[in-house]
Amino acid sequence: MEHKQNDTSVLFLKKKEGRVYPCGSMTAIFKADENETANNYSISEWWLEPYSTGPGAHQHEANDEVFFGISGVTSVLVGETWIDVEPGDFLRIPAKTQHDFANNTSEKSAVLNFFIPGGFERNMPAIVKWFESNQP
Repeated sequence: MEHKQNDTSVLFLKKKEGRVYPCGSMTAIFKADENETANNYSISEWWLEPYSTGPGAHQHEANDEVFFGISGVTSVLVGETWIDVEPGDFLRIPAKTQHDFANNTSEKSAVLNFFIPGGFERNMPAIVKWFESNQP
């Protein structure tokens, strides 16, 4: 289906389809964002290569996040505690909670992320550029 500005109609994407953002050892694939959801949420897949770190510890002032395990084991930092998220596991992180994620295994891992409300995708071009400039 074609992506249209502020289009909240049915959206269907096949596996691996979406807006792809390479971020070093991570790849983000945005499935739906503020334009498709009237800014209610953004949904993205985050794929991590084996033995790779995530974006670094951070928090969002006004956004909750949900992580749902879809492949492998992704370790998610919540406050000061690491939680291993496996396929089918659900994790909600409230706004203002420090978090990060990483893959500490020899297999690729992935989580589906719901960012509530939407808008996180606006940051992706700058994030991709940062990773391009800071490759090891």
